[in-house]
Parts: sequence; structure tokens; C-alpha cells
Amino acid sequence: MVYLLKFGASWILPPGLFIILLVVLTIYLTRINFRLSIIVGLGTLIFYLMCTGLVAEKFMGELEKSYSPPAQIEQLNGDVIVLLGGGAIRDVQDVDGAGTLCASPANRLLAAVRLQKKLDLPILMSGGQVYSDSGAEAIISERVLKSLGVPDEKILLETKSVNTTQNAVYSAEILREKNFRRPIIVTSAFHMRRAVLNFSRQGFEVIPYPTDFTVPNRPVFHYTKLRPQAEALLLNVTVMQEVLRTFVTKIFNM
Repeated sequence: MVYLLKFGASWILPPGLFIILLVVLTIYLTRINFRLSIIVGLGTLIFYLMCTGLVAEKFMGELEKSYSPPAQIEQLNGDVIVLLGGGAIRDVQDVDGAGTLCASPANRLLAAVRLQKKLDLPILMSGGQVYSDSGAEAIISERVLKSLGVPDEKILLETKSVNTTQNAVYSAEILREKNFRRPIIVTSAFHMRRAVLNFSRQGFEVIPYPTDFTVPNRPVFHYTKLRPQAEALLLNVTVMQEVLRTFVTKIFNM
């Protein structure tokens, strides 16, 4: 009963409501312009599919499988952990100060801290202030790292970058200065392919440690995955953004 309620509710809220309206428009157009109705109908079908968890799991799953974390942490023979930022909020109150990380970078930071505890390696936090009203990510992350018990001497900051390319460029400067050669890159699984590409452009053979996974390795079908969801649409848009940005990175770094 719970699943049926979820399935039904998804059709009276966006994006399900919009899909129903588009279907009605398609039916109406069949009476006045059949060719146009075909175009609108195909667009509606594509939009619906992009809003389903079934399609989102497929596309995002393929992207997240680009790299896998090792079964044994001890297999990570790096000399520094490079934590990539992904967004922060400046003016909200956190447990021990102002400013907090968004969901994905918070998951990344948690993984980096756990690695640091096991491997006793320094963490290089890479991330600046992207917009005037967003948080200075490396500074906020430094406070959180310290509150989680990471020693001051194990924290390095890169505060200038506003995208993945700059993450790599500015982090590479610090890595060379500190004579680090085998960085362990910690970022979201969907972001890892582009991160590795950018760091390899800087001459580093990185060790990927993906985290912040959004879909299971072996998803199981359930009919509720056919309901339209804004979350599924967001996942598919994220995949398209990553594919486009990776393509642009390859083109402009040839």
C-alpha cells in the first residue's frame, strides 16, 4: 500500500504533473497536427524516461563504475590524500562555527577522514569560494577536519580553485612543493573520471578513491522506479553534465 501511494502521488506533483499535461497536449495535437503530435509525444516519452529511477540508475551506475575503491584500505599506497570540494554554504550555523558543507562534499570529507585515520596521511583540501554568497570550502573543511580529530599538521589547504581543472592545477603546485608523488584522490564516484583526467594532465599518477555513491552496484527492479521523480531527473542531468565536462576537458587539453 505504501508503494502504491508513492507511485500515485508522483503523478500529481512535478515532474509527473507536467508529464500528464504533455500527454494531454499530445492527444489534443493528434486532431489538428499529427506530425507535431508525434514530435511532442516523443519528447514527452524521453522526458518521462529521464525522470525515472530505472533510467537514472542505469546511466549513473555506468558512470560510478569507472573506478572502484579497493577492498583493502592497505592497498592504497599513496603519500597524501587529496580531497576535492563540491560546494559549501557560507552563512548557516554549524556545530562549531559558521558555514557548512553541502551533501556531496560532506560525504567526501567523511571518507577522507576515515582514510586519514587508517593510513596516517596528510589531507590536502582543495576548494575555494565559487560565488560571493557561497562558502570558502577549504576554510570550512579545515574547521570540520579539526573537529573530527585530524591534527593541524596533517591538514593542507588549497583555497583558490573554483572548478575541477583548477583543483588539479593548484593542488599540483602544492604537491610538487611538498614532494608528494602518489596522491589518493577522494571525490564522488560520478566525478572521479573527470578528476583523474585533470590530475593526469598535471603529470600525476593518482590513486582513485571514489565515495558518495548514489546507486547500488546491482540494482533490483521495483515498479516504483517507473514513477517520475525530480531526484531521478537530477541524477540524469548530473550524468549529462559530467559527460559534457569530461569531453570539454579532453578537447581543450589536447
